[in-house]
Amino acid sequence: MCGILAIIGKGKEEQLVRELSTRMAHRGPDENDLHITDKGHFLSHERLSIIDLHSGKQPIKGSKSAYMVHNGEIYNHEELRNGLLKEHTFKTKSDSEVIVHLYEEFGYDFCNKMDGDFAFVVIDGDDYMAARDPLGVKPLYYGLDERGRIYFASEMKAIADQCKTFSTFPPGHYYTAKTGFVKYYRPEYEYYAKADQQLDYELIRAALTDATRKRLMSDVPIGVLLSGGLDSSLTSSIASRLLKEQGKKLHSFSIGLDANAPDVVAARQVASFLGAEHHEVFFTVQEGIAILEKLIWQIETYDVTSVRASVPMYFLSKAITDLGVKVVLSGEGADEIFGGYLYFRNAPTAEEFQKETIERVQKLFTADLLRADKSTMSHGLEARVPFLDQEFLNVAVRIKPEEKQPKNHEGKEKYILRKAFDTPEDPYLPDEILWRQKEQFSDGVGYNWIDELISYCATQVTDEQLEGAGTEFPYNSPTTKEAYLYRSIFQKFYPQLSAAQTVRKWIPKWQDNLDPSGRANDAHLKADTAISRAKAAV
Repeated sequence: MCGILAIIGKGKEEQLVRELSTRMAHRGPDENDLHITDKGHFLSHERLSIIDLHSGKQPIKGSKSAYMVHNGEIYNHEELRNGLLKEHTFKTKSDSEVIVHLYEEFGYDFCNKMDGDFAFVVIDGDDYMAARDPLGVKPLYYGLDERGRIYFASEMKAIADQCKTFSTFPPGHYYTAKTGFVKYYRPEYEYYAKADQQLDYELIRAALTDATRKRLMSDVPIGVLLSGGLDSSLTSSIASRLLKEQGKKLHSFSIGLDANAPDVVAARQVASFLGAEHHEVFFTVQEGIAILEKLIWQIETYDVTSVRASVPMYFLSKAITDLGVKVVLSGEGADEIFGGYLYFRNAPTAEEFQKETIERVQKLFTADLLRADKSTMSHGLEARVPFLDQEFLNVAVRIKPEEKQPKNHEGKEKYILRKAFDTPEDPYLPDEILWRQKEQFSDGVGYNWIDELISYCATQVTDEQLEGAGTEFPYNSPTTKEAYLYRSIFQKFYPQLSAAQTVRKWIPKWQDNLDPSGRANDAHLKADTAISRAKAAV
């Protein structure tokens, strides 16, 4: 995981480019470098060393004239080295180097040959290409300045004040001057009618295990973000088993307002069950409020859900890196794939349920993936997401929606995921965790967090200011005092309309209360939220 910056076009001052790249130094605290091509283009890199700690410095030069910068991980790099690229001479052991050689071997058409999470730019003379991984696990922005120079960067803050227009680079695409944007990722599951795969619990279990195994690839210590919810608990359990095979112990991390927060209690139970080396981190509401400005500058969004959840993740990431851990597994994606959010209970038809799951997966890069990346990378911590593995998606998304709908399983969300890991002879998790009801991360750290945050925001915004929000912020106008405050902070750092347009609000469907908190859903209000809730009938 790193920060990349590329500028295609002549005339920028080298010192300015270095300063722009330094705005993302938190993404790569280990080393940095800048290359100016013989055509006057710039490639800059802020590196967080994960694979090949000693010789993987970027930009990386290919065998001929191409240079490349990359943010992310290519999990099948060894397979590529020993297969498609076996005739190429490698200068490093870095997974990133395969990208420039794939470009040399196949031109633009090679993104589908990589299994990983990536954002990269290749410059070859005056030719260039940029690309982003299939789901947008790694961030990427592009822009154009008044001189016609093209910019690519991992974070908006590096280019926002340099470009007259800029935008989010679409996931699953590559871009070249010759082709424009090309959509290379076209999975069958995008066509909801293809949801015809028979339910196979063993296949689900095997696919998620393989996805987790890939993401343990590292030359540095790895931990897990453990909220005690189903998703993070499953990835923790699988990782614990895989690490034991290597003679290693799992390190798990949880956060809350205090030792009695719902997530902290559940995570403690999971860690004890797994025999993990567990670490608990606490923060106060006042501490969370105090970092709002810095946080919004870091995460580059004013989306209410993202801000709420990013605060605890920001504090947790700092504590993790202070302990020397550079990589963590995280549970993003499961709720979108399996319809785990409580509002999915209200889906009118199986077809609408399936459409919504696919759309939520496709839009993850605007919300949870953005939050997960930028909250963790604020402290140089890489988050990996096994549930968004391409092979796992090919298995899970295509399962018939009727099998996933909570109403067909006595209202239990993510029933088939739970059932796939319900193995009494060799349990992955305690029953009360495996069958625990969904809590959103921002709620699970302690309900006082959201309640007191809303109250604080109400003291910072007047009724008159909120009434004038449509005039002050004509695009994506805030409708609550909390949303107004976040938007005002965002506007201070990113006043451009292009910046505001990169943000997409997340609004749950099929519920009257538009507050994005899971608690706002009637299903949560009526449910027994006790952690010891009895296992659903099988």
